[in-house]
Amino acid sequence: MRISDVLAALRAEFPAVSHSKLRFLEEQGLIEPLRTASGYRQYSPADVERLRFVLVEQRDRYLPLKVIKEKLAALDAGEASHDQPLIPHVVSRDGQPTGRVTPVSAERLAAEAGVEVSVIESLVGAGLLRPDAQGRLDVWDREVVVLAAGLAEHGIQARHLRTLRSAAERHVDLVAQAVAPLRRQSAPSAQAKVSTVAAELGELCAQLQTAWIRQGISEL
Repeated sequence: MRISDVLAALRAEFPAVSHSKLRFLEEQGLIEPLRTASGYRQYSPADVERLRFVLVEQRDRYLPLKVIKEKLAALDAGEASHDQPLIPHVVSRDGQPTGRVTPVSAERLAAEAGVEVSVIESLVGAGLLRPDAQGRLDVWDREVVVLAAGLAEHGIQARHLRTLRSAAERHVDLVAQAVAPLRRQSAPSAQAKVSTVAAELGELCAQLQTAWIRQGISEL
């Protein structure tokens, strides 16, 4: 199979997987297509399944490439099986998790989250949700609303959550600084790497924060 055939085979699940993305995964040692005498890449059906595995692990489990590479090695050696349930996520055109999809009204979001519109209004008032110019919210906000409503049942109100929002923004700033050198590069492989590295760093920040919270809770 040519690279264009591979992209066509993967496009239904990963609408904007690109030449540069495949070449980046090749550079990282996750896929090794054959080369013709003239240097063209040739992929087998097994290579396509291997790529699908990598892309799903990235998208649905947020796993870093190093861990995915280790899992592939274990599967290749017959030391593991791939039977963990997947957790579906909304994805962007490049196949990465995102909340940048069609925004919805506060009323619709309230209905989907099972809360009163006043709950969303209080979160907006506290600066925890940030509607666009038309007052619409995005898909990530639904999870924020559900979690904030759960905390409110224990007396933790929207105003108390501002420090958590600020901490999350500092994490995003930290990740942005880390990938800034890559974003300045014009090579297609570098641009493909940005979303991968940013997602991995974001998950590591979230996991570290979770570890500290669990540590503190255990001492209460």
